[in-house]
Amino acid sequence: MIRFEQLPELSLYVHLPWCVRKCPYCDFNSHELKSPLPEQAYIDALIQDLQSSLPQIWGRPVVSVFIGGGTPSLFSAQSMQRLLSEIRSLVPLIPDAEITMEANPGTFDAERFAGFRDAGVNRLSLGVQSFMDSQLHALGRVHDAEQARRAIAQAKPLFDRLNIDLMFGLPGQSLEALEAELDILSGFEPSHVSLYQLTLEPNTLFAVRPPSGLPDDDLLADMQSLVIERLAQRGLVRYEISGFAAPGQECRHNLNYWSFGDYLGIGAGAHGKLSFADRIVRTVRPRHPDGFMRQPAEGGTETPVRPEDLPFEFMLNALRLIQGVPSGRWAQTTGIQVGSHPFLLDRIGLAQSRGLMSVRPDRFQASARGIELLNDLQSLFLP
Repeated sequence: MIRFEQLPELSLYVHLPWCVRKCPYCDFNSHELKSPLPEQAYIDALIQDLQSSLPQIWGRPVVSVFIGGGTPSLFSAQSMQRLLSEIRSLVPLIPDAEITMEANPGTFDAERFAGFRDAGVNRLSLGVQSFMDSQLHALGRVHDAEQARRAIAQAKPLFDRLNIDLMFGLPGQSLEALEAELDILSGFEPSHVSLYQLTLEPNTLFAVRPPSGLPDDDLLADMQSLVIERLAQRGLVRYEISGFAAPGQECRHNLNYWSFGDYLGIGAGAHGKLSFADRIVRTVRPRHPDGFMRQPAEGGTETPVRPEDLPFEFMLNALRLIQGVPSGRWAQTTGIQVGSHPFLLDRIGLAQSRGLMSVRPDRFQASARGIELLNDLQSLFLP
């Protein structure tokens, strides 16, 4: 039985769903902008959504805010100022709350982004993906390599915390080409990098029409090793499967996700996870922006998480962290004592016997082999 004495940390996710063009690999709830951006109407709807959600999170401090998309940087600095002012007036943000906004280099304008900073955004995540024009074209990105470089150079003086998103395993990409990408990246002396392998997700254009020349498994393994080695040389430690950071520069919002904290999701298609005294629920808002703006406080779904599903949900997140999580984190975020869930103990023992988890009573952590076979390890915890 789930029973919380103290609820986990709470974050806020805000979804702004529009982009200039839908990328063929993207499976996020994003919508190509084909008419003028309905900024004010959407901000109105977000505020109404948050107001209607207050009874679910009343009085709980918010440790981080993440504004994702889509391309949030399509919105004006004035809209961001209004949104963040309303958030501050409605929920108790902690004094040093991390406030992240995603941005596309093709939408970068130094004056407008200074306005985002002045509105309260203190961490920027730039979706660069590649420094090569040929790859950016293959990925359907709306910016070019020069715009990417310029955006990074102009963003660094504005934001103390800056993330650069890159991808590897791209069509026709060789190990030497990836090394050239990493050389360019290193020249910017980044403090945080998210580096993802291109995957063909269902319900994307690439799933229907896969690009040719994708690297094979052996080359992908070599690429992963190169990424880890080269970023470590630059002082960026791999703290999460796809996350690399200088000390103290880890993404606090994502750390709350991976350690199975709570998050309220507002906006079209936004997902959330919320804990109450005796239950945990998953929430989803209506996907289409028009439907969300018509009824921002209605039409979403709320699904209780069954106790038997908690081992998988917990480990799906926690085992992404290279150092794992303290074993006490289980009870803190599930409301169930470890000894009261025989299935959890059985699965941990099985994972340890196969060399996929470290044998430590104080920590749930994937071994080096478990990190390599993470999907196999996580699937052991399916009910």
